[in-house]
Amino acid sequence: MLSIGIIIGSTRSSRVSPQVAHYIHKLAQGRSGARYDIVDVQSYDLPMYDEPIPAAFSSDYQTPQAKAWSAAIAALDGFIFINPEYNRGVIAPLKNAIDYLYPEFVNKAAGIVGFGSTGGASSGRALREILNSLEVATVKVQPGFNLFTDFKDMREFTPSDVHNNSIQHMFGQLESWAGALKEVRETA
Repeated sequence: MLSIGIIIGSTRSSRVSPQVAHYIHKLAQGRSGARYDIVDVQSYDLPMYDEPIPAAFSSDYQTPQAKAWSAAIAALDGFIFINPEYNRGVIAPLKNAIDYLYPEFVNKAAGIVGFGSTGGASSGRALREILNSLEVATVKVQPGFNLFTDFKDMREFTPSDVHNNSIQHMFGQLESWAGALKEVRETA
């Protein structure tokens, strides 16, 4: 069975990302191809990246927080990034967490679920570029939630069912790609 992490990248006290993550997690329940678990960057308490050498070269110098984060990502076959859009870009805590790692991401698959005033489209493109440099294959379907129509007062997540088909399509693509890339990792 594949193991897929639903990554919450926001760490703000007023964040709504957990609401989106739990919604995606609920929709993933009962799928036979993968187990989906929520992975919250906030729980790793990662300091701003300041490792002595890049993780791609050695994990011997990682902080205890980075070692725990590394183990969590290494255990996964794929990811769904819950990606809020701030100023048309990827949020700093998520980018910081990604920067700690490299080999843990290689030859894995990812889906991106965005939200923001334009459904997270711009930050999704930026995150795809970052993940591409880590050799993560991102699936085409990118569900996006709008702050004005899928949230009440921009604080309470109230998604329309209209998104469910694209979310299910994303799950299907992600499981297919994650399975294929798992075989690549196992034969490498």
